[in-house]
Amino acid sequence: MLSTARPSRRGVMKAAAGLTAITALGTGGVLASASAAHAAGDGFGLRIVDRNESDARMRYYRFATSAIGWNPGVNVLLPDGYHTSGRRYPVLYLFHGGGTGQDFISFDRMGIRAWTSGKPLIVVMPDGGAAGWYSNPVHSNVGARNWETFHIAQLLPWVDANFRTYAEYNGRAVSGFSMGGFGALKYAAKYYGHFASVSSHSGPASLRRDAGLVTHWANLSSAAVELGGGTVYGAPLWDEARVSADNPVQRVQSYRNKRVFLVAGTSPDPVNWFDTVNETQVLAGQREFRGRLGSAGIPHEWHEVPGGHFVRPDLFRRDLDGIVARLRKA
Repeated sequence: MLSTARPSRRGVMKAAAGLTAITALGTGGVLASASAAHAAGDGFGLRIVDRNESDARMRYYRFATSAIGWNPGVNVLLPDGYHTSGRRYPVLYLFHGGGTGQDFISFDRMGIRAWTSGKPLIVVMPDGGAAGWYSNPVHSNVGARNWETFHIAQLLPWVDANFRTYAEYNGRAVSGFSMGGFGALKYAAKYYGHFASVSSHSGPASLRRDAGLVTHWANLSSAAVELGGGTVYGAPLWDEARVSADNPVQRVQSYRNKRVFLVAGTSPDPVNWFDTVNETQVLAGQREFRGRLGSAGIPHEWHEVPGGHFVRPDLFRRDLDGIVARLRKA
């Protein structure tokens, strides 16, 4: 039945107000209107000293921070349609591996833009040092190298303040390759409430096995290329409490109710000692870690595949799909 009554001005205004409220509270994280593009600002101990916000998807920032003795860079990869959708998005923190040629641009060189095309996900890729091991070191001879402070206490809240994110457990994932895979496992356990999904692509998961080979390597590599003779875990004596706090196999219960994704190679290049030592230790440590997860009844997805110490794009894409499925929807 149709009403023939003319709507009053007051009624029209009430209806308009109701429509506005419905729009603002829409499902899927839709906001009342798409936020206008804006320049990111300083905060949380970070001062922007260089930036490039001209690309539709990739934003670049370099920061001055008391946590690091030089100005680390960060790439923030936005999803397609971010500037017009008005939606909030889950965030993946993605960590590069170790070595003098590795930095916040590493995953852009590999093809992260194509891998994430069409996926409703913000990807944050920060510097982590050539051998920073995603840690605050016991000792540095070259000034501050507190990567853990930079990533967790400064960068994470800065991202939530400057981009449309879900600032909550179900809104964040962490992943990485090699040293970055270790960093992902470490942060996910140590900061349990920050990340609902964790992925390690050829990242070590055990610091104490084989007489602490990975811990020794962290100390040696950080002393050589990161800390000017200082060490991440202390030498000749380790800071045992710090090793235990960072060691994934000793923090198994901290992976409960998280999505866990692991990749390791089974056939490193026998001619390349670096590849062999790295992936042999990765494989053994991940098997130990998986065994403990299984004994604790903690679900996890794992892949042992031919080859050595490198990123496998097919498994990385599979991981991205799993991350999007696990996190809160945009």
